[in-house]
Parts: sequence; structure tokens; C-alpha cells
Amino acid sequence: MRAAGRSVRTRLRDRIAASDPGLLRLTAGLRTVGAIALTLAVLATLGADVHLLVAGAMAAMVATFAIREKQLGPQAVTLALGLPVALASVCLGAVLNARLYAGDIFFVVLIFCAVYCRRFGDRGTALGLIGFQVYFLSLFVGATLSSLPALCGVIALAFCSSALLRFAVVPATPTAVLQRLRLAFRARLAQLVSAQLDLLDAGTDEMDKALEAVRDGTARLHESAMMIQARLEEGTPDESAARLVQRRIADAEIAAERLGLLLLTARTAERADTLTLHLPGAPAPSVGQAAVPDEATATLRRDLQALRTLVLRAGGGDSGTALAHVRNRLLGYRDEENLPPASAAVQDVFRGIGESARAVLGLRIALDGPQDESDDSPATARSREELDAEDAAIDGGEEAEPQEETGLRRPTTRAAVQVAVGSSLAIAGGELLSAQRWYWAVLTCWIVFLNTASTGEILVKGYRRLLGTVFGVVAGIVLAGLVGQHTWTAFALVLVLIFAMFYVAPLSYTLMSFFVTAMLGLLYTLLHTYSLDVLLLRVEETALGAACGVAAAALVLPVRTDRRTNELLGTVLERLVSVTEAAVGQLSGGPPDELLDKARDLDQALADLRAATQPLIHPVTPLRARRHTARYVVALLETCAYHARTLAATAELLPTHPSIAADPRLRGAAARTVRNIETIAVRVADQHAAALVETGPSIASLLGSDAGTPRYGRITDRVLRHLERLDEAVVGLARPLDVPVAAPQK
Repeated sequence: MRAAGRSVRTRLRDRIAASDPGLLRLTAGLRTVGAIALTLAVLATLGADVHLLVAGAMAAMVATFAIREKQLGPQAVTLALGLPVALASVCLGAVLNARLYAGDIFFVVLIFCAVYCRRFGDRGTALGLIGFQVYFLSLFVGATLSSLPALCGVIALAFCSSALLRFAVVPATPTAVLQRLRLAFRARLAQLVSAQLDLLDAGTDEMDKALEAVRDGTARLHESAMMIQARLEEGTPDESAARLVQRRIADAEIAAERLGLLLLTARTAERADTLTLHLPGAPAPSVGQAAVPDEATATLRRDLQALRTLVLRAGGGDSGTALAHVRNRLLGYRDEENLPPASAAVQDVFRGIGESARAVLGLRIALDGPQDESDDSPATARSREELDAEDAAIDGGEEAEPQEETGLRRPTTRAAVQVAVGSSLAIAGGELLSAQRWYWAVLTCWIVFLNTASTGEILVKGYRRLLGTVFGVVAGIVLAGLVGQHTWTAFALVLVLIFAMFYVAPLSYTLMSFFVTAMLGLLYTLLHTYSLDVLLLRVEETALGAACGVAAAALVLPVRTDRRTNELLGTVLERLVSVTEAAVGQLSGGPPDELLDKARDLDQALADLRAATQPLIHPVTPLRARRHTARYVVALLETCAYHARTLAATAELLPTHPSIAADPRLRGAAARTVRNIETIAVRVADQHAAALVETGPSIASLLGSDAGTPRYGRITDRVLRHLERLDEAVVGLARPLDVPVAAPQK
């Protein structure tokens, strides 16, 4: 019974870790709700009135969510600096509330400065956010000179409560966050293996659903890997340890993605394209028949289940003869003599399982240190020796500082000008709608500019906020009617809604806006200013603020979505060239390069492009052909990035791996692919450029290889496979991007 209970707790922990990597959303929600609850408890003990309770709740929320640094020391400094900024802001709000024009002018200047401060990093962003939100707080509660001393005391209390929750009750050190992210990576890796197991067993009518699950699992695993990479420097003791973890995370991700592709190929009647794993909604390749329950398939099913067990047990402190036996059997598939009798495609899957087991072993050694080697088989011992040699060769390197734009071309300056103009329009229009609550339009205009960089992104964000606000108004009406004048019941519901708001914020901006608006309905009830007209006015002001933000973005120093996506596409292509050239150069016998850093930069550039294309692929976008094109291009680029990452990972094995040797012919064979990427980049930058994408013989034939269909087992053939797939994907990019393709020479 005790073991069963522990198993249930473990499964629940893994499920939570996979759904909320690093428990970042849970931590943010608990910390914010705790700070608000503590502030309210102290104020209630002191007998504060409802206005001060509302002000304390809002100030505690701002003081908690505004801080963005990862290290506790910088967080403390920013919080300490934020208190005088907040006090100055509320004092100015109390003084200027009654002065119409002076107050409006100051509010616009404050908004400009708050956005401009983003150029100074996380601390500048936090201080600007605190200054704006506390000034808004003063407008919301109607701050006056007579109430100013009490308000200042409430804000100071709120900041102290936030500090107590952040540093004592719900601390989140970089090391602890990174440890939870590793747990999430392991849980998501196990989920991906489970999805691959379902793909093995799926019937012909279930393949599309099973493939979609594998596709989602692959994307979620990559998301976890990116989150870990973003926190490695702060969460590891030194640069060498960070690079070691980065390498092992990359190995595990690549091995898992390769295993899915090999399994899909084994299940289908034709060669599976890597693009199938990256293009949402793409149908599964034709399936000859359902999985045949022969001996090889049964063994494959057993070993996929064993791999999932190995992933789940890795890093959990579990050891023993049974686990060692499973690990030894799976690692044995790296040797040809241990492969079971089966078709070539199925044997490739067994090889993929062996490589995945090696990646899991490397990940466990990197995260948990040396392991018990008493039960190692020869294959396991060899894998350990390879991993040890690779670990010893990993060293740190320096990254070049990116060139920063100046003047109005700097994103923060441009955004500050845009939001100042939009806020001016929102103030003018908002006061026409309501002389008392015009600030809601300004708040919406401010918010739609947060974390956006193009007119299309601002339009989509404004639409989502308006949609969430409309539904939130309905919820606010229902909740206000249920709560009535029960103050503490209303505050309890406010805490629940705030937690939900922070928990869903990274997942859905519409849901976040819904919870915010429902919460405001309760706050209006507490302030005895609730009415249906007030909530309807909230919708009108939100629509006005979104419209003003879109108008300012479209008319003042506009950055059109096409222009931004083209710029980011050029960056992705540039970094793809960098990774490919460096990897092929090293595989050809050239000097070592910072391949891990280059691959990480490529992944980050691709993530930025994926985010920037959201306005193009949003369901409300009327241009369906354009939406499909954007999805197809991003999927092709993800395919290119996968092959480039794999080439980089293989190239890094060269200095130490006993079975990999440099081949000087690779540089010449890959030259056409590199030229084609550069050609596409030139055409993206200038549509009138005379540029042609080259086609020709396969990469294998350029090397004089007889491996027309390269097998998985040999390293050289594996490199050829990835080079060929990369070459095919790059040529495939030409059509949707309108780049002419030269006819192959006969």
C-alpha cells in the first residue's frame, strides 16, 4: 500500500511538472496570492476601511509580479528601489487627480518613461511597471491628499509582504528552479515516449491522432529544453557545468525526436519526412497496415516501455539490478550483433532506442554525478567511457555582444513614442466616455504594447483582451450578484481569481483578461461602485484603448508584421548558415567551434519568429492561404533546425568519440546547401534580388557514396542522411518564399 501511494504521488508529481515546467506558474500564483492575503490580514487587524484593503491588494500584486530578475540579490535591490518609486507615484497621483490637464500630461509622460525604461533590462522594466501601475492604483481608489499618509503606509506594508513571501515563504532560487525544470524535462520526455508507444500500436484510422500526440510531445520537450537553456548560467555553479547540462539536454532531445521519426518510418509504407513532425495538422504518411503482433513488434513494444521506465527512474535516486538490466539491454542495441531479426526499418528503431538510452544515461550522469557501475555490461561500460571523454572535452567560450540599434530605431524608444501617442488618444476618448473611469482605456492601450513588437501582434493582443473582457464582464455580473455585500467572501474570490490569472497568463491571454475583469467586478462591489453600467463601460473603454493602441502602432513609426517576420526570418537563416557551416567544418576536420551556443542561438531566433507569426496564423486572420504559408515555412525551418542541431551534436563528438572520424569531402558536399540558405536570405531581404536556388545530385552521390538509402548504424551515413534532409528542406523553402529554383543540370 505504501509503495502504491508513493507511485501515485510520483505520477501526480510528474504530471504537474510536465504541465508547469519549473512550477513557474504555480510559484507566481502562490507568491502573489500569499502577498495579497498577508497584506489584507494585517490591514484587517488594524481595522482599515475597504478602500485601503483594495489598495493594499493591488499594491501587493504589483510589487510581486513586477520583479523579473532570476537571482535573489538583484530581486531584493529592485524591490527596495521599487518602494520609493511607488510612493512617489501615489503621491503625484493624489496631487494631480484633481488637476485635469496637468494630471493627463503627467500620466502620458509617466507612460513614456515607463516604456522607455525597458531598455535598461529587467530592473528598468520592473520600476517602470511599478510607477505606472501604482499611479493607476491612485486613480482607481480615488487617492486624495488627506488619504495619502494611509495609502503610503499600505503600499509600504504591501512591499514588505511581497518581500516576505518572495524571500522566506515561497523562495525560488535559480538552482531550485533549474532542478524543477530538469524534472519537467524528464516528465515530458517520458510523455513523448508514451506517445511514441501509442504510435506503434495505432491502427490505420488512429494514426493521425497518434501522430499529433507525438508532434505535441516533441514541441513540448523542445520548449522545456529552451527553458532550461535560459536558466543554466544562473542555476549551475560554473560555465563548464552549464555547458555539460546543455549538451546532455540537447542529446536527449535529438535522440527522442529521431526515435519518433524512425518509428513513424517503420509504421508507414514510405519514407517519413521530418517535416511531418513539425507541421501542425499534417496528415500521417500512408500506413500499410496496423502493427503486426509478431515477435519483433512485441520486443519493440517491451523496449519502448522499458525506455519510458528508464526515463522516469533516471534522476530519481533509484538504482538496483533490475534497472541496470534494463539499461544494459537497451544500450546493447548500439551494437549490430544485439539487434533482433526484423526489417531494416524496425532495426533502425531498435538502434534509436539504444541511442535514446545512451542520452538518458548521459543526462543522469550530468545531473546526478557518477553512478554505480558494478552491474554494467560491456556496451554500458563503453557508453560511459564515451560520455566521460565528451564531458572532459567540454569547455566554455565567449559570445559576441549583439549590435544595438539607436535613436527611434531602438525598439524601446519606438514603443515609448507609440504608447505615449496611443495613451493620449485613449485619455481624450476615455474622458468622453466617462470622466471618472477613463483610465481603463489607458490601461488597455498600455497593456497591448507589453511584449509586442509589430502592428499585427498588437492587433491580436487587443482582440484577445477585448474578448476576455466581454466574457469577464458576464462572470463579474454573476459573481457580484452571488457575493452581494459579503466583504471577506468577495476578497476570497478575488484571491482565487488572481491565482487563476497568474497561472494561465503564459498559456492564454484571453483567459487572463477574463479573470482580471471578473476580479474587477468584485472590487467594484467592495468599493460600492458596482453596477451593470460600470461593467459595460469597462468593455467600451477596453475596446477604445485597444483601438487607440492599434492606431498608434499603425500610424506612428509602424513596424508591420511582414517587415518584422522578414527580419526575424533573415536572422534564422543567418544562424542556420552559421550552425551548418561550423558543424560541417568540424566534421570535415576543421577546428572546434562553439556549436552548442550557435545551436542555442538558432533555436532562440526560431522561437522569436514563431511568436512573431502568430498574427498571420491566428484563426481570425482572413487570408487563409497566407496562414497556411506561414505555418509551412515555420515547420520547414524547424525541420532545418533539427537537422542542423543533430549535425552540431555529432560534430562535437569528433575530438573524443572512437568511432567518428572527420571526412574532408563533407565540406564540398554541403557547400550547395549553405549557398542555397544564403540565397534565400538575400531574396527575403530584397525581393528584387536576382537569386536562384540550386538543385542537383544527392549529397551521398557528391561524396561518391554507394549509400543510396543510408542506414542508421554508421556515423558517416547518419551525417549524410541529415545533410540530405537539410538540403531537401532548404530547397523546399524556396517555393513558399517565392525564390526561383534553377533546373537541375543534366
